[in-house]
Amino acid sequence: MTILVDSALWRWRDRWWCHLVSDTSLDELHKFADHLGLPDRAFGGDHYDIPQEIRAQAIAAGAREVTCKELVTALYRAGIRTPPRITSPN
Repeated sequence: MTILVDSALWRWRDRWWCHLVSDTSLDELHKFADHLGLPDRAFGGDHYDIPQEIRAQAIAAGAREVTCKELVTALYRAGIRTPPRITSPN
């Protein structure tokens, strides 16, 4: 059981963001997120979006740094990957 975090590569609302996932279960992920004090609104179906400032706290609490590709692969292997949301250009 491992919590994984990728690099903060996504910019939104003047902050850099990354993803926090479990390679085992959503229950493990929610417990870790609760430990970090993450709000429910940060949950995106199979991951938490976390700002760069929280990333260091996640690593200090035991999250393992991985690439984006490794993170997505771990979600698929665990069977908890949800399809990405597709937005309409309208």
